[in-house]
Amino acid sequence: MSNKIKKTTKRNPWAWIPTLYFAQGLPYVAVMTISVIMYKRLGMSNTDIALYTGWLGLPWVIKPFWSPFVDIIKTKRWWILIMQWVVAIALAGIAFTIPTAWWVQLTFAVFMLMGFASATHDIAADGFYMLALTEHEQSLFVGIRSTFYRIATVVGQGLLVILAGVIEMNSGLEPVRIDIEADPQATATEAVLPTIDPSEADLTGDVHFIVSSNSIATSVKVPEEGAMGDSAMTFAEYTKAIGDSINRSNIANGFYIPDPDFTSDDKLMLNKKDDFKLVRAEWTGDHYAYIGIVNGDSVTASASDISKKEVVKSGFENFIATTFPDKFKNIKADATGSNFAIVAVRLNKKPAPGEEYVLNIANDKGSTDIKVDKSRFVFNETNWDKPAYIHFTIDNKIKEKVSSSFLGTSGNIPLAWAIVFVVLSAFFLAIVIYHSWALPKPAVDANQQKMTAKEIVSGFFDTFKTFFTKFPVWQTIAAILFMLFYRFPEAQLTKIIMPFLVDPLDKGGLALSTSEVGIVYGTVGIIGLTLGGIIGGIVAAKGGLKKWLHPMAWSMSLTCLTFIYLSFTQDQSFLTVNICVFIEQFGYGFGFTAYMLYLIYYSEGKYKTAHYAICTGFMALSMMMGMMAGWLEDLIGYQNFFVWTMICCLFTIGAAFIVKVDPSFGLKKDNEEKSLKE
Repeated sequence: MSNKIKKTTKRNPWAWIPTLYFAQGLPYVAVMTISVIMYKRLGMSNTDIALYTGWLGLPWVIKPFWSPFVDIIKTKRWWILIMQWVVAIALAGIAFTIPTAWWVQLTFAVFMLMGFASATHDIAADGFYMLALTEHEQSLFVGIRSTFYRIATVVGQGLLVILAGVIEMNSGLEPVRIDIEADPQATATEAVLPTIDPSEADLTGDVHFIVSSNSIATSVKVPEEGAMGDSAMTFAEYTKAIGDSINRSNIANGFYIPDPDFTSDDKLMLNKKDDFKLVRAEWTGDHYAYIGIVNGDSVTASASDISKKEVVKSGFENFIATTFPDKFKNIKADATGSNFAIVAVRLNKKPAPGEEYVLNIANDKGSTDIKVDKSRFVFNETNWDKPAYIHFTIDNKIKEKVSSSFLGTSGNIPLAWAIVFVVLSAFFLAIVIYHSWALPKPAVDANQQKMTAKEIVSGFFDTFKTFFTKFPVWQTIAAILFMLFYRFPEAQLTKIIMPFLVDPLDKGGLALSTSEVGIVYGTVGIIGLTLGGIIGGIVAAKGGLKKWLHPMAWSMSLTCLTFIYLSFTQDQSFLTVNICVFIEQFGYGFGFTAYMLYLIYYSEGKYKTAHYAICTGFMALSMMMGMMAGWLEDLIGYQNFFVWTMICCLFTIGAAFIVKVDPSFGLKKDNEEKSLKE
């Protein structure tokens, strides 16, 4: 065997970092987000979607437990390429199992396989990033890798879903278009339940949908007193009664299955005496049967057997609520309700036995402040000649005339999603071929020597041991506290920002419309977050982590003041809200750079890949600590809650002051300017 070593120059990081982290983001989005949308479009109930997809996050939670094997077996480059092959095959597997009779079980199994492959790919990619780049380059590109990961999220949740929608639209019956215009200046009138009187021409030709009206003009306002006849109802009560009546009619005619009356989060009891723990709800055809456990035994109950227990606040909850009262609690809520519009739709002829057409209604263009209540209707040989009622709600916060165009499609949904996953699979095949060339081969990522089973097991336990012993005890404790509490304020804030923006003024919110929230948080906020991350990476590469750690901690903390300002002033100026959200998100993106770099710094050493995976486990745990945010805000209100998040910033500042960082980490060293040999 020749001992000659082939030398190659180091690959430009721009050639592989963007594509590597774009490829890292797509499988996660496919498993955690696209799967939810796909299952919903295929008709799975919300209960089943929550049950199935809730388990799909498991691989990312437990990935630290097999990360040592990625560190001690083969190379990180090898793991990346193999996992990308597995993901590509799994994506193709999703496409081929969707049309089968066992599509739920099979797609779930393949999604779970892809989740484990993706989580393993994350471990290897993050480890490879640390091996293939110098400390200075790691600091410089930390914002770039985060940006392309976010781009993958946008592509997965946006472009791929749009692709599925386009295929649906062009593979079924002729689409139905419904245009709705809402004008705050128009006079409000009582809504009339529409009827369909098809002409002879409507009932001939190919199978198609007939609608009561393709265009509706209505008011944002509610009808004045007396417009509803002699009814003593408030308009809010009236709209609820109409909505309930429409819902019952659609359920009775089999156009959709209703959502269960109760969820596993409710506190329930059976026959008002025995403790009843709900496991699942099964639709029997005309009602739900609730399967639960009473005293360890499985019990089936109907809705009439179940009633909600009264939820009594604990002494601690009462203490918090009385000590920090919400000034908006006793303000009477707006009882006017929102206006609505109703459209009826049916088929023109009877489908063949066993054949069904699924009509999906979605906002095609225009304002998103007009929403459709139920969006999926199933037509078959038993209900084809009955009207399905589509209920649209008009946001009462609309300030000027808006219009929305809704499109009803009945395309081949399984085919549409199968094509989406074929496209994803083809992309990953291209990615793995490209990365076979583009990924460098750093000398430090050389193949491990052949190891015995005993050595592998020993290395596994040594990985966890060295993680907790690589630094003195006090420094290790400080590092773990930093990982857990640096993001403590933001972990809570992220759960409450969206509700705060949309809640009405009388509940302490800003009463923004849906479209306004989309611009504020989905556009301006994302821009601020991305810019903060990129600039954070640039300055950290110039000055090092040690220099920028404290300024970045203050950046994450002080920008939370923007929401204290908004909650106390309730300033609804769209410009002001955008500026405040941009500042807060920019500060978070800038400050988060220090967090990511510290995880890299702490992971340095023999098992850096596995140690980084353990660090990300602590990172996931730190965000889970924000689960109590909703409960706390409900007790004390938005103003007190945002003050509380500012108090929690002491954890961020304190965590930054107790950790120790090598001043040279992240700075460019003389030997880093030389080309690395592979």
